[in-house]
Amino acid sequence: MTDQTDRFSVAGRTAVVTGASSGIGRAIAEEFAADGADVVVCSREQENVDPVAEGIEESDREGSALAVECDVTDRDAVEALVEATVEEFGGLDVLVNNAGASFMANFEDISPNGWQMILDINLGGTYNCTQAAEEYLKDGGGSVVNVASVAGQQGAPYMSHYGAAKAAVVNLTSTLAFEWASDGVRVNCIAPGFVATPGLASQMGISADDVDRESVERRVGVSEEIADVARFLASDAASFVVGETVTAAGVPDVMESPDV
Repeated sequence: MTDQTDRFSVAGRTAVVTGASSGIGRAIAEEFAADGADVVVCSREQENVDPVAEGIEESDREGSALAVECDVTDRDAVEALVEATVEEFGGLDVLVNNAGASFMANFEDISPNGWQMILDINLGGTYNCTQAAEEYLKDGGGSVVNVASVAGQQGAPYMSHYGAAKAAVVNLTSTLAFEWASDGVRVNCIAPGFVATPGLASQMGISADDVDRESVERRVGVSEEIADVARFLASDAASFVVGETVTAAGVPDVMESPDV
């Protein structure tokens, strides 16, 4: 009899994780590898992603790792990423579109170049990688896990470009999930809230050491908590979860009764 917990496993699968040099992407790659998946980790700088692959290879994690330099806005580089994955591991089962970028600015201060850059990385990168991986994802029934943001669900002051791009990723998730369902591919999305990544540390001075992991009523999460959601969405346990965006943002903001 099959152990029901096996449905929560990604063992034996090959996963590509973009933006995997640090933070959420790195945590996803390391958790997938620990579970027995082979992972291809990529970022724009080879020297930033090599240590991630080396750390996985040198650990007692069951999965293997391959580091590939790839700018997700460069379609040729993305095609080469997919080719390298298939050549190394024989296929591609899970695509995690995590690569992203942003900067804070008033809407009127965002230049055309700045606006386009953020859309190209967050939305265009998701488009490039998913389309390039299509053939292999449909060969055996794969899974796409997009990483959006609560900024794409409810807006984000001083990050209008980022919020708009992530809103588009949320919409793309549900639309593509419908189109590819008949091909056996599940497409889902995660919308993290504030997560203690190096990016948050540099912008707001909050690190993972500041997060109380014992408290449910928290406002900031850690990368491993997003990796847990990604692994679930990529596993057979999420077989009936299609086209959904899972918000992982801690305790919600709610309308409270006014003080009288």
